[in-house]
Amino acid sequence: MKRALLLSLLLAAGNLQAQDQALIPDHVRAMVDTICAACHMGTGNGVNESPENPKLAGQHAEYLYKQMKDYKSAEGRPPARENGVMNGMIVMLPDDESLRAAARFYAAQKLEPAQAKNNENTDSFKIGRNIWRAGIASKGLPACAACHGPKGKGIPSQYPAMAGQFPEYLEAQLRAFRDGTRTNDKMMQDIALKMTDLEIKAVSDYAAGLR
Repeated sequence: MKRALLLSLLLAAGNLQAQDQALIPDHVRAMVDTICAACHMGTGNGVNESPENPKLAGQHAEYLYKQMKDYKSAEGRPPARENGVMNGMIVMLPDDESLRAAARFYAAQKLEPAQAKNNENTDSFKIGRNIWRAGIASKGLPACAACHGPKGKGIPSQYPAMAGQFPEYLEAQLRAFRDGTRTNDKMMQDIALKMTDLEIKAVSDYAAGLR
């Protein structure tokens, strides 16, 4: 009885996911399968050899939508998030519903998590774990877990999931926030300003290993 119920639930979940993907307009699906897939792959998991392109699979749809919207210029203003590739690509999703459809598609994909490079016996792992769990009180650096959760799953519509993301990508984004080359999240800019290169690298690698 229990097995039958579990099987029914799994089938229902699979059907809902298939239905959700089927609702994606043809022009959005065509872009996902061609343009987006060139960097993020069809599954949204990116390529290990190109960690500068983030994993999108399993990310909160609300967060993906916001980032895509930030890449677009509006009413003659420059985009809130600048990237030489994405600023050009995003114009191919012409309206708000196209952005939301692409976000829903990638959110529905299964994440194939990246691997951390440091194990629990290394100093880097311990530094990253401490920052993630407790922050650094003497510097006013809050714990990453306070917003992104103990396991890095994030909070939909507020904070992105970070678990299993490429550590190189996370490191690059924290540096960009700190250096002022990414400015679409004031809170993250303020946090990153308090972090050294060593701390950024350590917590990025720790986040990559969270499950």
